[in-house]
Amino acid sequence: MTVLKTVKPDWLRVKAPQIQRVGSVKEILRDLNLNTVCEEASCPNIGECFNAGTATFLIMGPACTRACPYCDIDFDKTPRGLDATEPLRLAEAVKRLKLNHVVITSVNRDDLSDGGASQFVACIQEIRHLSPHTTIEVLIPDLCGNWEALELIVQCEPEVLNHNTETVKRLYRKVRPQGEYDRSLMLLQKTRELSSKIYTKSGIMVGLGETDAEVKQVMEDLRAVDCNIMTIGQYLQPSPNHLAVKEFITPAQFDSWREYGENLGFVQVVSSPLTRSSYHAEEVRELMEKGK
Repeated sequence: MTVLKTVKPDWLRVKAPQIQRVGSVKEILRDLNLNTVCEEASCPNIGECFNAGTATFLIMGPACTRACPYCDIDFDKTPRGLDATEPLRLAEAVKRLKLNHVVITSVNRDDLSDGGASQFVACIQEIRHLSPHTTIEVLIPDLCGNWEALELIVQCEPEVLNHNTETVKRLYRKVRPQGEYDRSLMLLQKTRELSSKIYTKSGIMVGLGETDAEVKQVMEDLRAVDCNIMTIGQYLQPSPNHLAVKEFITPAQFDSWREYGENLGFVQVVSSPLTRSSYHAEEVRELMEKGK
């Protein structure tokens, strides 16, 4: 694997956003009291996505009941209720932003018996009502392996169901201590068993000490459960208190993984230093139109 183990390289620098467009999106989000993972997780693509009029909505947050050492979202395991008005406010934002494709994700809500599945369902239903032509992608937690809760989401038929594997199996205890590699794979497999219409999607971060062979093994494992779409991006340390970056992976290596994934049969592999789970997510509409 070709890596650079020094300062952040030039290919990880992003252009400053156009403040006017970013401001207008933020104004709508603040007006409707909504959170985005773009802001909460300090995504490097926030300028590009906001300027395009897109956002990945973060529901049931902003605090998470898990404390993964790579993530910049706040931790709070205090039980709290769901906001019954959130789905309608989210749908209103989708309508105002005139989104063709929307991504809905959430913090982990291990304090809820269904992991928050019912809130995903309500959000999907409200968006279908106000913006029937908008395609929907949900990026869900592992629901603690509650497959009945998963079925509730699948029955609403979002166009894409995404659940991130996040890292290679060997690093799970260090990177995602409350998660289970095999459980994440099982979630994607169960989704495919429940519906053949929904695109399944997963993603990983790299630069945490994994090997090329381990990355390829994740890709093979995802294809073994018939996962359709994969994302691979560079991990960036949110603060000195989070896991340190072990390696900066070169664009050439990301291209190599993309080619490997395409040869495995993924219908889409988005692999680059700045790729994140919902980066260019709207391109799924093109896959649907092509019948892939």
